[in-house]
Amino acid sequence: QVQLVESGGGLVQPAGGSLRLSCAASGTIFGWTMGWHRQAPGKQRELVASITTGSRTNYADSVKGRFTISRDNAKGTVYLQMNSLKPEDTAVYYCRADYPSSSEVYWGQGTQVTVSS
Repeated sequence: QVQLVESGGGLVQPAGGSLRLSCAASGTIFGWTMGWHRQAPGKQRELVASITTGSRTNYADSVKGRFTISRDNAKGTVYLQMNSLKPEDTAVYYCRADYPSSSEVYWGQGTQVTVSS
C-alpha cells in the first residue's frame, strides 16, 4: 500500500501569485502514474495534471501554461508548481497514484488552496 501526503497549500492574496505543492509517497513511485486532482465546493473532483513514470505529462485546459507537474522518483515525490493563480483555482488539491494495468489507486488526504482576489 502507498501512502501519499500532500503539503504546500495555503492562501494566495491577491490573485496572480504562486504556490508549489508537494506529494510525498511512503515508498518508491517508479512505475506509478502520479496525478494532481482538485475539488472545489459543490463541484466534482477533476484532474489537474498527471505525469507518467516516463515523465509524459497531461494538463487540464484550465491550467495549461500556468501549472507544471514534475516528479523526483529518487525522493518519491511529485510536485505541482502553480503560477498566475486565479480565484477559480480555489479547491482542495489531492495527490493520486495509479499503477498502470492494475486496479491499484491511492489518494492523499488533500491540501487546501485558496486564492483570493
